[in-house]
Amino acid sequence: MITEEMEMKDRIEKSIQLCRKEIKTLCYELSLEEYKMDESLTILQIERDLRVRLELLMKHKNERLEELKLLQKDDQELCSDLCVTPYYIPSGSIPSHKQLEELKEHIKVQSEEKKKRLEVFSSLRAEIRQCLDEIGRQPENSLERDAICEDEEAFFLTPQNIKALKVLKEQLEIKKEELLSILNTLKEKVGDLWNLLQISQEEREVCQKISGNPIYDVIKVWENELGRLEEMKIANLKQVILKIRHELKIYWDKCFYSEEQRKAFAPYYSDDFTEDLLSQHDKEIVRLRLQYEKCKLILDSIAKWEANWSQFVALEKKALDPNRFSNRGGSLLKEEKERVKLQKLLSKLEEDLKARIEVWEVEQECPFLFNGSKFMDYVANQWETLKQQKEREKQDRVSALPVLVANMQFSVILYFRRYWSYDGVLDIY
Repeated sequence: MITEEMEMKDRIEKSIQLCRKEIKTLCYELSLEEYKMDESLTILQIERDLRVRLELLMKHKNERLEELKLLQKDDQELCSDLCVTPYYIPSGSIPSHKQLEELKEHIKVQSEEKKKRLEVFSSLRAEIRQCLDEIGRQPENSLERDAICEDEEAFFLTPQNIKALKVLKEQLEIKKEELLSILNTLKEKVGDLWNLLQISQEEREVCQKISGNPIYDVIKVWENELGRLEEMKIANLKQVILKIRHELKIYWDKCFYSEEQRKAFAPYYSDDFTEDLLSQHDKEIVRLRLQYEKCKLILDSIAKWEANWSQFVALEKKALDPNRFSNRGGSLLKEEKERVKLQKLLSKLEEDLKARIEVWEVEQECPFLFNGSKFMDYVANQWETLKQQKEREKQDRVSALPVLVANMQFSVILYFRRYWSYDGVLDIY
């Protein structure tokens, strides 16, 4: 019995030593304080206490390792999607509470980043799809195919890929704008030919009602219509050229072209109605339209000046008319006020036009001509002409005064000779 008791004691002591060693190792691995036993306990109580403690630590270790495994799995998936480095914990080690909390925070941050990138990706994908549908184009490369793919997980949400999608969207939008610009140009050309060839409203509505189709298809429809109209235009060369000439004359008048400027376009006076002549007329009318648009504000101001100048000249002529003094009712005062008002308005318009023309000449690097000469020279000549005309009329009135007086004297003599003759007979001598 003594031998058995001694052997049991040895086994218990060995178990205590082994448990202590394992507990010490686990406390180190789990970053826990070293376990301290109650030395007042019996050897059996110490052995049982150490065994229970060891079991708790082993359970705690397994729980940490299991939690780490799950967290690392989530972290790895997120980092794979985002193409970033996972949170590092040395393999084979048991994570501390701090490391687990940091890992959880890392997963939270990456989850929020993934959510943001998914929102950006979804928005970009919708816009890219819309652009592709609007321009009527199929995906041409792997990036475009991945961009419109239904499976979001198939697209890696890296900053580079997101940036590539933004660039792709911008390129598609630029392409869309280019196509819309081409379409608008086609519509303008077709509209001009409709007006030129006097196409009926029913024929025009065939193209005008087309909407909602891909831009490529709409462009083809308008291109076909343009081709049809071009053929009609060539078939009616003379009528088309004559209509363009009529439009040219309108723009010449709007731009105040002089006779020399009009004669400078020699094809206008040709009777050889060919495609080349038509092409020359087309280029000239396009040039004139652009020129008119460039100086439209100036031309409108000139037209306003001309209208007010005509009124001012008319009032000036009235002011020189002697018969105006027989007028009653205050009309003379009204005319004078109107004349002063027009003179101020003309002065203001001239200053404004001078400034506008100077800016225009600097921008266009060419002189602005009005009826073949500079507008301000034309204005100065108009004022000088009016001044000379008033001076001539004044001199004419002064020259006519002696004759008027002589006529009055002669009339008086005739009066007296008629009524005071000796024989009472009318004597006109």
